[in-house]
Amino acid sequence: MADHGRARRMSVRIREVVENVVEHQVKDPRLGMVTITDTRLTPDLREATVFWTVWGDDEQRAASAAALDSAKGVVRSAVGRATGLRHTPSITFVLDGVPENAHHIDELLAS
Repeated sequence: MADHGRARRMSVRIREVVENVVEHQVKDPRLGMVTITDTRLTPDLREATVFWTVWGDDEQRAASAAALDSAKGVVRSAVGRATGLRHTPSITFVLDGVPENAHHIDELLAS
């Protein structure tokens, strides 16, 4: 049986670890000003989805996505060390669409 409370607590811990690793350990020049906005973990604690956003245009988003994808192993290793889970969850980075949607809604309200 899945423990949703534990999954929520672990997703918060994973978000903190990923933020720290991206800020201090990933030295990829393609990586822009990335902000980790949310993390969701499956109830079985096997897969973690990390939502992120970056300051910049589409080119900067693509470069940062490539940098995060190449740093996936470093991030997963750090998550495994920090959480102490039996099976380290696989990490998937997903660009968060909320800031763009909020900007679009603001433009619609202004007009």
